[in-house]
Amino acid sequence: MLMSALETNFGQTPSQTVGPYFAYGLAATQYGYNFNQPFDDRVALDGARGQRIRLVGRVIDGDGKPINDAMVEICQPDGEGHYPTSVEDAKARGFRGFGRMGTGTDAQNRFVFQTVKPGANAAGEAPFVGVIVTMRGMLLHAFTRAYFADEAKANAEDAVLAQVPAERRDTLLAQRSEEGGQVTYTFDIHMQGDKETVFFDV
Repeated sequence: MLMSALETNFGQTPSQTVGPYFAYGLAATQYGYNFNQPFDDRVALDGARGQRIRLVGRVIDGDGKPINDAMVEICQPDGEGHYPTSVEDAKARGFRGFGRMGTGTDAQNRFVFQTVKPGANAAGEAPFVGVIVTMRGMLLHAFTRAYFADEAKANAEDAVLAQVPAERRDTLLAQRSEEGGQVTYTFDIHMQGDKETVFFDV
């Protein structure tokens, strides 16, 4: 009788959110832990094909503050539009195609990836970097894309970007700057608010 009463009086319990353990577990070296991690902020190694760039940004909450324990992962082809097909292929090309970084490992709570500007992987597709964000308070990771603001013609012909409302496409554009020969593309990810980044269902 008591068990029956308990079962009917309690409502649904909240779901388990992810993190912030994920950043420490998957970006261990960056956080100073003494065990290996398979991926880090270095996507392009020696010999990678394409223009060397940095992809830099912050994960920003609804109050406009950078989040210090998010984890950002990126996936992209090299400058020729080629994704690595195996470990051997990645080593031969000097290009890993995948990167991972915890925002808490940077003094400014940024993610900073050393990579190359990707080439288009298919006809009718603009160059882009696939981006995954994992952070506390989220039940599932969020998917978005970083396109390049200086690829206006290719962006105008991209089928996926064309499905995004015109007034929101700028949330998917990484902005170029250059200093001392270093090309940087800045891509801030807004999780909520008026400037919320477009996220994709995949």
